[in-house]
Amino acid sequence: MVLLLVVATLLARREGYRFGPNLVVRCRQDHLFTTIWVPGVSVKAVRLGWWRFQWCPVGGHWTLVSPVKDSVLTVEERLVAGQHHDVRVP
Repeated sequence: MVLLLVVATLLARREGYRFGPNLVVRCRQDHLFTTIWVPGVSVKAVRLGWWRFQWCPVGGHWTLVSPVKDSVLTVEERLVAGQHHDVRVP
């Protein structure tokens, strides 16, 4: 299981995804915000494979979110996402 997680993370990074603090994610209603994303670890969301079910601070709703590649974000989208952070874990 750990080996599968490591391989999946390496493949995702090779495809242009990054992980860690302040990762831009997109919800099903197309809202952008930042969250902490550590592969295989989830404290404030329910992991569902590549997606997570968590609170969207932009729309004020529970939704599925997924990481967004930095290369597909415009400067404006990065600024908008940076203005909206999910709940931080102390």
